[in-house]
Amino acid sequence: MTKSHYSTITAGIIEQAKIREDALPIRNEKCRDQFFFHPHPTPKIFLFFHGFTAAPYQFEPLGKALFQLGYNVLIPLQPGHGIAGDWNGDNPPPLPEEAEVYQQFALDWLQVAKLLGEEIIIGGDSSGGTLSAWLALERPQEIAKALLFSAYLGGNFKIADWLVSILPIYYEWFNKDNPGSFGYDGFRMPALRVFLDMGQEILERVQNSPAAPMLIISSEADKAVNIEEHRDLFQAVLKRQPNSWYYCFDKSLDIPHTMMTKLEGNEYLDILITIAKAYVECDLPWFLLKEIALQMLQGKSFDTVVEELNIAQQVCPDLRVMMAMVDKQSIVDDRE
Repeated sequence: MTKSHYSTITAGIIEQAKIREDALPIRNEKCRDQFFFHPHPTPKIFLFFHGFTAAPYQFEPLGKALFQLGYNVLIPLQPGHGIAGDWNGDNPPPLPEEAEVYQQFALDWLQVAKLLGEEIIIGGDSSGGTLSAWLALERPQEIAKALLFSAYLGGNFKIADWLVSILPIYYEWFNKDNPGSFGYDGFRMPALRVFLDMGQEILERVQNSPAAPMLIISSEADKAVNIEEHRDLFQAVLKRQPNSWYYCFDKSLDIPHTMMTKLEGNEYLDILITIAKAYVECDLPWFLLKEIALQMLQGKSFDTVVEELNIAQQVCPDLRVMMAMVDKQSIVDDRE
């Protein structure tokens, strides 16, 4: 691809996004598509899907960090999201209630991402994590890795899943006044049901279908999702993709469901970003990551372990930083 052709493509993506969002009109400048483009195609291109009722602002910190590593980043506004209006129970925001709308959206943006780099890495937060998992199962040959943050596969309580599955009511978020939230204050339950159904389908499908390698991140303090289902997903993916990783933040850190920004409540965002960078930059299977953690717990330095295992070509600088920051016992203890 020539530089001029690439420049035409990126300029077109930005122009079309502005035209589309101006026509909505957009709810808040933080809700606009966010693109971090280098002046040339990059070895990796990241495509991120924000959470339910939220907007692209959620992936701005991680997107900027990956851009600084030399990669292109796309964070599109999802259908029905980020639209200005006086939304309430009598006039709910226009969120889609059909999975096909989101799935086609993901497939369309995957095609766009292919124009901007070599390896495609996708990711998402909450329902965006659900959508990423679906895409990783739908197009595993086209995706190098998937990053799932607090993915919504099901609620933390069965009664919550039951209410989502049957009630047509309008629900208002408890944390709607959070200064870091720029999305909608509430939604109709059928709009969330789309992702509950998709999550359960993913858990069934992954048992017998190939998927792209995944990094799955949970928090024990997350009251919105079932982290046991995260672990179930990880176990299933790991059988076919040994380069998949799983990490769960300890409850004592109090990292909430909205873990992608400090303003939304994650005081340990730097650790999350470091884990993500280490995963995408390293070519390291899970069993070796566990071995590194185990030997470091026994008193060896990171460099010593890497040398003794003869895996210098598979690690990256961010992995050294990550292993200094995370709870290594959590990696060792997590079941396979």
